[in-house]
Amino acid sequence: MNDEARQALRRLPSVDELLQTPAVRQLLEGNPREQVVEAVREAVARVRERVSSGAFPDTWAAVSEPESLSTATAEILRRWSRPHLRRVVNATGVVVHTNLGRSILAPSAIARVVEVAGAYSNLEYDIDAGVRGSRHDHIDALLSRLTGAEAAMVVNNNAAAVLLTLSVLAAGKEVVVSRGQLVEIGGSFRIPDIMRMSGARLVEVGTTNKTRIGDYEAALTGETALLLRVHTSNFKVVGFTEEASIAEIASLGRRWGLPVADDLGSGALLPLEAFRDEPPASASLQAGADVVMFSGDKLLGGPQAGILVGRAETITRLRQHPLARALRVDKMTLAALEATLQLYRDPERARREIPTLRFLDRRSEETAALAAALRTRLEAAVRAAGLKAEVGIQETAAKAGGGSLPLLEIPSHGVTVRSEVGSVVALETALRAAPVPIVGRVAQDAVVLDVLALDEADLSEVADGVVWALGQAACPPSDTPDCRAHA
Repeated sequence: MNDEARQALRRLPSVDELLQTPAVRQLLEGNPREQVVEAVREAVARVRERVSSGAFPDTWAAVSEPESLSTATAEILRRWSRPHLRRVVNATGVVVHTNLGRSILAPSAIARVVEVAGAYSNLEYDIDAGVRGSRHDHIDALLSRLTGAEAAMVVNNNAAAVLLTLSVLAAGKEVVVSRGQLVEIGGSFRIPDIMRMSGARLVEVGTTNKTRIGDYEAALTGETALLLRVHTSNFKVVGFTEEASIAEIASLGRRWGLPVADDLGSGALLPLEAFRDEPPASASLQAGADVVMFSGDKLLGGPQAGILVGRAETITRLRQHPLARALRVDKMTLAALEATLQLYRDPERARREIPTLRFLDRRSEETAALAAALRTRLEAAVRAAGLKAEVGIQETAAKAGGGSLPLLEIPSHGVTVRSEVGSVVALETALRAAPVPIVGRVAQDAVVLDVLALDEADLSEVADGVVWALGQAACPPSDTPDCRAHA
């Protein structure tokens, strides 16, 4: 540590001295005193640590001044008050982005959540009879109409739906499943692991690429309790393949008196072109499956949920199991799911109003127009801010995401941004630190902002965020006073 650094440390004001400065006294007027004191201590500790480590090669004196410390204190308070879970702009080109919250709710679903969350509701009350009701009643009839099921229920995600089904129908017994269907879903959760948790015993049949109905039948014993098909929604086996159909499995189950469960994973209710390889729940039920499971927040476009539809007797058994209470959903999830499912009563309205469906059904001409509009706004904003950047447009291949439609590539467009001052890494990092974080991707030494999951109303906000990030990316790595502070 040199003499200048030592002098900077000696000049650091005490917490009490900083609390008496006009800027910090103003902070005390709008924040609890305990929080302001803690923020001042953190600001001083940061400077002490960084000066001691030599992190300020040219500005040791400046950062130890009360004005600089007051600014740092205000920034710390802003960071503490900012929600940790907050909205971001999805410019990745992945529609059902697991890390970014998967599907966006339709406006009508959001309105229903607000309505139910802000008031008492008939969550478990039968208004007509004036007696206790069931939370499953709110979606039972609607899901039955949409899928042709006799009954339905909802749990908190599809993994929970699979766990409940195995626990009720096969605990302590054998479950027969094709070796090629032993999938791993997000977060390293695997079908064999869920099966062990349920108490069921896995019986693998067939091979990775070929499993015939005879393989299932050869594995049946007196200990067999369930036949399970798992749709490989997050990967595909192609080439020399063969797979027993759900109709064949259901027929075998009827001959042996065994229930059949079909885990569809993603769950598509509309025949969009993008969904052509996704088996609908209605087809599985018509083929004879006793219970069908799928997600509410993937291709359905609703909230996180695990949906179970099937025979009334089977669904009743699932509802009555003690585990069902531990896996049940709350009133806000039910409100969002019911509102989303209501849109499916009119398929064209569902296409228009459910963001996931609208994005996945977009054509290249629409994304080209969106990208052109964003480029125009961005170029104007960059010029107005006096910044230097190269802005262009490129064709992209977007994805469905969320472990769905693994082979699908959606023709889309992205706006490319290259800063003439800072690095592409600095720009991408600054975009994530923007007041409304923008998550894009880096390719060919540029930040690419794919517009597939954006709307016209998002473009001004994206342009403002990019301009903010360009200013940040041009800053030197040290905290100099003349560089724009983070919001």
